[in-house]
Amino acid sequence: MEEITEIYDEKAILVGLITQNVPEQKAQEYLDELAFLAETAGAYPQKQFLQKLVQPNSNTYVGPGKLEEIKEYIKMREEEEDAVSLVIFDDELSPKQLRNIEKELGVKVLDRTILILDIFAKRAQTAHAKTQVELAQLRYMLPRLTRMWTHLDRQKGGIGMRGTGETQIETDRRIILNKISLLKKELVEVERQKTTQRQNRGKIVRVALVGYTNVGKSTIMNMLSKSDVFAENKLFATLDTTVRKVTISNLPFLLSDTVGFIRKLPHDLIESFKSTLDEVREADLLVHVVDVSHPTFEDQLEVVNKTLADIDKEQPNKPQIIVFNKIDAFTYIEKAEDDLTPKRRENYSLDELKKMWMAKLNDRDCIFISAKNKANLDDFKKLLYDRVKEIHITRFPYNDFLFQTYDELGEEEK
Repeated sequence: MEEITEIYDEKAILVGLITQNVPEQKAQEYLDELAFLAETAGAYPQKQFLQKLVQPNSNTYVGPGKLEEIKEYIKMREEEEDAVSLVIFDDELSPKQLRNIEKELGVKVLDRTILILDIFAKRAQTAHAKTQVELAQLRYMLPRLTRMWTHLDRQKGGIGMRGTGETQIETDRRIILNKISLLKKELVEVERQKTTQRQNRGKIVRVALVGYTNVGKSTIMNMLSKSDVFAENKLFATLDTTVRKVTISNLPFLLSDTVGFIRKLPHDLIESFKSTLDEVREADLLVHVVDVSHPTFEDQLEVVNKTLADIDKEQPNKPQIIVFNKIDAFTYIEKAEDDLTPKRRENYSLDELKKMWMAKLNDRDCIFISAKNKANLDDFKKLLYDRVKEIHITRFPYNDFLFQTYDELGEEEK
């Protein structure tokens, strides 16, 4: 077992399924991402369990045999220092599944949704973000109240007080519904204020950094705006949208850093963060950042594009620059000449990927950089400058003469 070099709050088991729609390779990728989520939340992913099923078991997600195998592993570790205290499932569990699994395993059980919500709760810094996360958590909790309470005694009773009364669950449901209503009103007010702020920005061009979580958006934000937005190698380092005014030469624009996307992003979370994602909807240009060093970056790119389509259905063809970041971390395995198997993602060199993607995107809106090492920074700035200038000139055609081409700029201006 690999050595634990970081202090974690809990030791966890990860559980996923191989199904008709999720082949083994993809199921393993999902579990690897779940492990990163667990580490971000403060849990050490000690062991993974995968099972092949046609569909999830309606009672226990996995089959009875696999659940027994997990139970035996937990028992085996009970007397050890690294005893398992948490089991995390890669999909959202129904209230019945949660209840049955916890009863059988005797340890805390989480699903992917509540794990992401927990990370968001830990990362939220502003009152706005905290309100959004709390709303999503309450929406998740509402149908799961039965699991959270074992004392269902009547609140009212005794002589002169007989009647139906209210169970604890009914009381809590009422409290949660009232709280949800209050939080919604708070978010409506915040959204009204943010809409006013956006209107006050005038017609200046707006650029939004979007992408999968942990692809380097905040690092690019810091690089372009010379600001100090929090960035680290953890999922969801940024929750609140940060907006900075950036000027390349004499061309100003607004740059926003948005929350990262992820596979199976909880619907309640998307609903709660709608006001934050308005920055994406109202942007004139999207800078889609992709971690080219990630083994499944193509899937991540597709996840982001689908999420963007859901967020902004009115503008499906919004201008977009694809920035393949982290070329400094890119690795590939050279394929042997006598190997007749088809090429896989890891067998393509960076130069080959560049040719493929730049040809696919007509070389117009595609660039490969390293924000960390500032590799190809000038080329990226030139591309961004040219695209923002195009939008600006269509909006203010009378001051076209004010702008030079990027190549004409001096080193200090760049």
